[in-house]
Amino acid sequence: MAPSSSPLRGGWCRGRPVPGGLGPLVDAGAVFTPDELARTESYSRAARAWSWSSLAVSLLLAALLGFTRWGARLVDRLPGPWWSRAALAAGGFVLVQATVGFGFRVGSWRLRRDYGLSNQDLGGFLRDVAVGLAVDAAVTCLAVVVAVGLARRLTRSWPLVLGLLGAATVILGSYIYPVVVEPLSHDFAPLAGGELRDRITGVAEAEGVHIDDVVVADASRRTTTLNAWVSGFGPTRRVVLYDNLVDETSPDELMVVVAHELAHAREQDVVVGTALGAVGAFVVVGLLALVVIRVRGEGAMAQPRTVPFVLAAVTIATQLVAPVQNGISRQVETRADVEALCLVEDPKAFVAVQSELARRSLSDPTPPAWSQWWWGSHPRVLDRVTLAREWEERGNDEWCD
Repeated sequence: MAPSSSPLRGGWCRGRPVPGGLGPLVDAGAVFTPDELARTESYSRAARAWSWSSLAVSLLLAALLGFTRWGARLVDRLPGPWWSRAALAAGGFVLVQATVGFGFRVGSWRLRRDYGLSNQDLGGFLRDVAVGLAVDAAVTCLAVVVAVGLARRLTRSWPLVLGLLGAATVILGSYIYPVVVEPLSHDFAPLAGGELRDRITGVAEAEGVHIDDVVVADASRRTTTLNAWVSGFGPTRRVVLYDNLVDETSPDELMVVVAHELAHAREQDVVVGTALGAVGAFVVVGLLALVVIRVRGEGAMAQPRTVPFVLAAVTIATQLVAPVQNGISRQVETRADVEALCLVEDPKAFVAVQSELARRSLSDPTPPAWSQWWWGSHPRVLDRVTLAREWEERGNDEWCD
């Protein structure tokens, strides 16, 4: 699909993504068959039960280790110098959480296999769990040792220095994520030359979007769902497409997905998100310092026995700020949807691919409102279908600059 005659420049999309807001949502029965809705609802109920149970147990365990005397007493028994005890305390916290939550992860994996969402065997599943645990443990141990070390060396200025280090780590992490972390889960290959790649690069050039590469991830070896994303910035920025998305959707539908990702790239959403994350990291460290000092006293951060309390506070704070993070994310995703519509000018293809994405992932079209508000990082499929239909009915002059 050729790009719009007047490339988007953001405009009102930087504020409210939809002029006047969306009208009444389309009925789910107009998008999915009764059998599809029944299957989706059955899966979603079970998936939420596994997910919410896992989260509840994780939070309770974190509180037990961090907010009672148990965690501190266990750390006091650890051998070695302060840095060894701090690292062991952090690694132990991560390991205990992973061990207790393992049964829930197995249940979720089996559920996805039962419903045909996963074709990953037990060996592949265990490998992914082990890799994720190793990364989490390594990052957490390093962060904790640095934090405790700074508190021991810089008794008064450690929150400032740690906050700046946290902000810098967020920026570095976002930059290297595509080339360091993503390859741990997928193998990537450049999208083969041909008509599809020419269309993608042509649209990117017309919109003034520089992308380092368009790559295809070997996702079909573990999942039947479809996905795409943009990650990195500067020289590491690239658009990633699932191989089954490339193989099993029409070119016009695929271009809708690509246009959505190019909108993220053109609006520098990764850069903006990274900057916000860096500021957030700095603020969180400051608030954490206040909490530690007020609850545990001056100098507490320099003691390894405080590590469980710090990690528990971070675990709970992550959930408390989720509604803010996800509310911003939904606005950004809606803006990218609008810009994709303005770019490809094909609302029927947009509805078709969004419906298929939801159908293939058994995404609940009508999740509980509070759950969507708290954890929903993307608009619901009915929001997206309604968006496309209103875009078509109201005319794109109102929507596209």
